[in-house]
Amino acid sequence: MRVFHLCLFIGIFSFACAQEKKQPNILFIMSDDHCDRAIGVYGGRLAPLNPTPNLDKLAANGMLFENVFCTNSICTPSRATIMTGQYSHTNKVYDLYNNLPGEQHYLTKEMKQAGYATAVVGKWHLQDSPKNVDYFAVIAGQGRYINPVIHVSKGGKKRKIRFNSTFSKEVDVIDTEGHSSDVLTNLSLEWLKNKRDKTKPFFLMHHFKAPHDMFVHADRYKNYLEDVEIPEPDNLYNQPGKHFGSIATRGENDELVEEIGSTVSPNSGKKRSQSHIYQYRKRIKANGQSNQELTHQSYQLYLKEYLRCVKGIDDNLARILEYLKKNNLLENTIVVYTSDQGMFLGEHDFIDKRWMYEESIRMPLIIQYPKMIKAGSRNNWLINNTDFAPTILELAGIETPDYMQGHSFANALKGKKEPKDWRKSTYYRYWMHMAHTHNNPAHFGIRTKRYKLIFFYGVDYTDTHNKVKIKDKEGNRYWKSTPVAWEFYDLEKDPNEMVNQYSNPDYSEIVEKLKKELVGVRKEVGDTDEKFPRIKNIFETNL
Repeated sequence: MRVFHLCLFIGIFSFACAQEKKQPNILFIMSDDHCDRAIGVYGGRLAPLNPTPNLDKLAANGMLFENVFCTNSICTPSRATIMTGQYSHTNKVYDLYNNLPGEQHYLTKEMKQAGYATAVVGKWHLQDSPKNVDYFAVIAGQGRYINPVIHVSKGGKKRKIRFNSTFSKEVDVIDTEGHSSDVLTNLSLEWLKNKRDKTKPFFLMHHFKAPHDMFVHADRYKNYLEDVEIPEPDNLYNQPGKHFGSIATRGENDELVEEIGSTVSPNSGKKRSQSHIYQYRKRIKANGQSNQELTHQSYQLYLKEYLRCVKGIDDNLARILEYLKKNNLLENTIVVYTSDQGMFLGEHDFIDKRWMYEESIRMPLIIQYPKMIKAGSRNNWLINNTDFAPTILELAGIETPDYMQGHSFANALKGKKEPKDWRKSTYYRYWMHMAHTHNNPAHFGIRTKRYKLIFFYGVDYTDTHNKVKIKDKEGNRYWKSTPVAWEFYDLEKDPNEMVNQYSNPDYSEIVEKLKKELVGVRKEVGDTDEKFPRIKNIFETNL
């Protein structure tokens, strides 16, 4: 009888230990271009509109991160960084045209090897089909908002699909009906309910297409915010401003102001108003209004369309969380919400991303895990998207591979203090140059918790977009590379980055210190432009 009781005790103890060590499920939800100002809990100017009640609830039950930044603010490179834990120069995904080969789909590889049931659903944007997954259903390229064509791992029919403007291939696809946010959520729920191996923990990467520009919302949101005045950024009408930017972004005598960057302003004098905004021009009644009034109307339309797409994300997030709750999965599931980068919503009269300015590089990050994270907590460690994969791996009980350059911030989730050896600055580089009619010059730099130093080097690494059209004094258009310049911002005193303090003698010591930091960080991460000697020479000449 004693032996029986002993065996029973051992059995119960072993089962309890197994339950304690049980790997958590991990749900990684990523939207496209969803900036923190469009999430209520971040407290930006749009918060009074209550745009994301479900995301706010997720943050109330978990942790909100205040200092998270991408390392290259454009879709494909950011996604490649998240998948590899590497900077763009290491994984070789510099721009929208590079492919991330299947053998470099490291995050899903490590998770699958650790015994996870793995799936990717939604926007993919990495050309090569997802590898190391049990199931995928992805939008091959940018895809459509309505009735998206989905590239699937099983059950599709072969069809040639355009992945980007330079690349198409024949893959298995299915046709769907409905708005992409709804369709993708349906696919993820179907996998969770019926297609996954329920004897294993799951790792699901659910990627919304929304709210990427050329916005199209579900029809049910057409009246959402219809009679609401959307708050405007303080610097919507005074861009470029007297002290913002540099010769690299403005040109001699401001000759590049109308050429560089894309704007929300719809008036005919703004050549930087791109096709993204043309649809709003058609809806604006130009009856002698001032440029400021036209900009106001365009901004209101642009933001409402954007926020209607955000509303669709938030409602579909609720659907997924409700499934987890009803099936007793929420307690043992780490829920991560982020976006691949930030987004300009009229700040400096800009739209899109790409810039190293705050609105573009700042990523929202909210994580809920009741077993580990104190509800309603916040974190201000300096984190970038190379850290996402190492953190997910550690939470799954997997050691970070040597080939990953990021660092796990799992201890932040446990409420521990920031380590003394944690990074003091985060590195950024936008490799494309004067591309896609947005006309952003190539640049790199570092951001600390207070300061930002940016170097615009004015050429393209591929020589593809190495020149930009501008006008001479006679009005003739010609081509030239953009000017080289530095920009420096004190984010504590100037959070909207209105004044470039690079030439201010009061900051000279700090600027020199940050230059040395930039050189050191570039060496540390291995981005020294040895393969691009012209860029290396430009940088060293201008130090």
